[in-house]
Amino acid sequence: MTDNVLEKLQTRFDSQAAQGMDDVFQFNFSDKGSYYLVVKEGSLDIQEGEHDDPSVTLSMSSDTLKGVMNGDISGMSAFMSGQLKATGNVMLATRLNSLFPGR
Repeated sequence: MTDNVLEKLQTRFDSQAAQGMDDVFQFNFSDKGSYYLVVKEGSLDIQEGEHDDPSVTLSMSSDTLKGVMNGDISGMSAFMSGQLKATGNVMLATRLNSLFPGR
């Protein structure tokens, strides 16, 4: 399931929205392990595991990410209800919708 969600992220990635960025989004899934996304100058690289120095770390279930990405759950409500925890540069998390637009 996580692989499917990550594949969708790859296909939905908007390289224009990522121009000028050099950031690492760490995803720690309660049910599927850890992955990180390196967004740098319009490119996206998805890796399994934990990055040494992520810009922002997001902890959630894979279902929560799936819900946020397909628009069923707002990222803010997931955060406020405790389904999503964020540490580091939390404002970066608000850019996920522009980096991965659409359904």
